This record gives sequence, C-alpha cells and structure tokens, in this order.
Amino acid sequence: MKLLAIETSTEACSVAVYADGQVFARHELAPRRHTQLVLPWADELLAEAGLAKSQLDAIAVGRGPGAFTGVRLAIALVQGLALALDRPVLPVSTLAVLAMQGQGENILAAIDARMGEIYLGAFVRDADGLVSAAGPETLCAPSEAPPPGTSLQGVGSGFAAGDAALVARLGDRLSGFDAGALPHARDLARLAVRAWQRGEAIAADALEPAYLRDKVALTLAEQGKPVPR
Repeated sequence: MKLLAIETSTEACSVAVYADGQVFARHELAPRRHTQLVLPWADELLAEAGLAKSQLDAIAVGRGPGAFTGVRLAIALVQGLALALDRPVLPVSTLAVLAMQGQGENILAAIDARMGEIYLGAFVRDADGLVSAAGPETLCAPSEAPPPGTSLQGVGSGFAAGDAALVARLGDRLSGFDAGALPHARDLARLAVRAWQRGEAIAADALEPAYLRDKVALTLAEQGKPVPR
C-alpha cells in the first residue's frame, strides 16, 4: 500500500507518504503558508520514499472540520491530484486524526472553531492502536458540550478556547488534556490505510469537506460593533 496524506485543517501544515509500512512526514506550525509548503513537501517525501506519483494507490485527506481555508485547500489539492493521477481518495475526519495523539482508550478531540464554539468528537482507541468514532461530531459552545459517560483524555485547541470552558464543563470526567496538540499527517496516513483495507476509498469527484458550520464570521451586530446605515 502506497499513499500520500495531506492535512491542512488547522494552523499546522502536515504531509506524509506511507510506503508499505514506512511513513515519511513533514509537519510544521505554519499559519498562512500551507499553499507554499504542501506540494513541495509532497514531492520531497515521495523522493525520500523512492516513489513516483504514478505508484500511489490512493491519496488521503483530512476532510475537516477545521479552518475553512485550510479544509478547502486540502480538498482542492487532493481532488486535483487524484483526478490527474486517476486515483481514489480516502477522506478521514480531522478530529479522528487529532484524537490519535490522545492517551488511553477514551479520547475527546476538540478544535477551537472561533466565534465562541468548538468542533468536538469522541473516540475510542482500538486494540490496533487506531481510533474509531464513539458518536457523531458536533459544533457547540465549550460550556454546552455533552457530558461524557466515562473518564477520558482531552486533546486539541478546543480545551484552551473560551478560558478553558470545556475543561470546567467536563470536570473530573477529564483525566488530562493537551491543548497544544495538532493533527499530524502521519496519523492520517495510518487511519487511511485502515480505511483502504475496509474498502472505504471513493472517487475524487465525490470528495466533500466536513465543515460542521455554514457560517464563517460574526456579523457586525453580533460583534457589538456599529452597523453602517
């Protein structure tokens, strides 16, 4: 199995190549530089792995949720590459990719969605070390997050949002958290390989982002600013 994995849904730009069990990756906190880095990194990693693009079986993408521009960029790049190479794509939840960095069996991944909200998803780690969704992904205010039924480990920027309101909300249900963690393409690649084995690859033209939110900004009135007349 050989695949290219691209994750740009957050401040981190992350690219990986999976080649028959080996993973080659580049990962950097690079706000507003994703467009400059992704394709050059992909070429460098393919060269490191000794692969030509034509040898790829599929291309994996972090489909969101996350920053609108980052999600759109990853979807557009992967769609373009897959169509040009006539290869299928493997869309994977960005929250699942993030949850791979959590500790223990039960993990809650949360990404700061701005506008007083967070993207939230609960996951369970399988015996093989990979995570699976424990319920639907949601968009909510940190203080309104559904209380978990068990103790869990938190991961992601959502745990620092709104003066750590999510931490207060979960209380002793939270065994610990890492608010600085960001999704990594090496984890995307591992989840994508499992998706491939399960037959979950799709055609490039069927690829859709997972925004969870349609509205991208507060109005002036919602920001408490005067509205021009």
